[in-house]
Amino acid sequence: MDRKSFSFLALGILVGALLAVALLVPSIRASRTGSGGAERTVLKLAHVLDQSHPVHGGMLRMAERLKELSGGTVELLVIPNSPLGSETESLSQLRSGALAMTKVSAASLETFVPEMAVFSLPYLFRDADHLWKTLEGPIGAELLRAGDRVGVHGLAYYDSGSRSFYTVGKPVLTPQDVQGMKIRVMQSPMAMDLIRTFGGAPTPVAWGELYTALQQGMVDGAENNPPSVTTSRHYEVAKHYSLDEHTSIPDVLVVSKIVWDRLTPQVQAWVQQAATESVPHQRHLWDEQVERSMAELEKAGVKIHHPDKAPFVAASAPLYEAFRGKPLGRLAERIREVE
Repeated sequence: MDRKSFSFLALGILVGALLAVALLVPSIRASRTGSGGAERTVLKLAHVLDQSHPVHGGMLRMAERLKELSGGTVELLVIPNSPLGSETESLSQLRSGALAMTKVSAASLETFVPEMAVFSLPYLFRDADHLWKTLEGPIGAELLRAGDRVGVHGLAYYDSGSRSFYTVGKPVLTPQDVQGMKIRVMQSPMAMDLIRTFGGAPTPVAWGELYTALQQGMVDGAENNPPSVTTSRHYEVAKHYSLDEHTSIPDVLVVSKIVWDRLTPQVQAWVQQAATESVPHQRHLWDEQVERSMAELEKAGVKIHHPDKAPFVAASAPLYEAFRGKPLGRLAERIREVE
């Protein structure tokens, strides 16, 4: 082994060791800074994304702001790259109090907080302005609080863009194009119902296995936002990207209710303020990443399609009809009335 290879191996071992040590830190830890000094609180935040992701950048800004607000007495330890497994597994750790904080897609919260399924309804938002007026208004706050009853306290929403179809063979230009296609979706009942409504076969596949599934024809396509398509390198196999933007599902920054209730009101206020103030930075990083991702896709020869959304909206109407008069349907109606 040459010196350069050894250096990279040593670095990898060091990083792995540091992460392992970090995971041994309790979800919340209190200690004294010295004799007669102020108490220092350390909160552990683990998530599934890598260090280059805009959400990780938002969390780092939150950590910086929390340190400033608390005068260094509260530290947020941000640990990326799936140290505790999937988002669902991280949620289980969080609900038990073993993990202080994490980031999950609103779709991943559906099982615990049924109201979050509203974000998986297609074409719910008129545009990004409508989305953020909803998230940062009374309805958004109401949904963040809804998780308290199951041990998940919401702090803020992060931008996760809009999800669109990318396919290996033919492009998706109309809802009829989805008929007979095997489309990879998240483990979300609403996401699977959407594909069925369009006549396709929803096929849940683990994210880490999707590249191979596309390559080997196990699925005909998938759906996600531009940064996810590029960072996963799925565009090497799927050469059609159709920007139908069927759903805009935000990421949610959550804290364990068990841990939250152990914090003093002052620390709670600092944590909430730091989370809220990290959102504009994360959204800025997200916009930059989307711009870079689209340029990368075009450079790689991916055909970018801009289908007419009206037929997709019409084809997805049965999903709304199924919830008419029910709590989720009424919530969707309230969101559509947001000006």
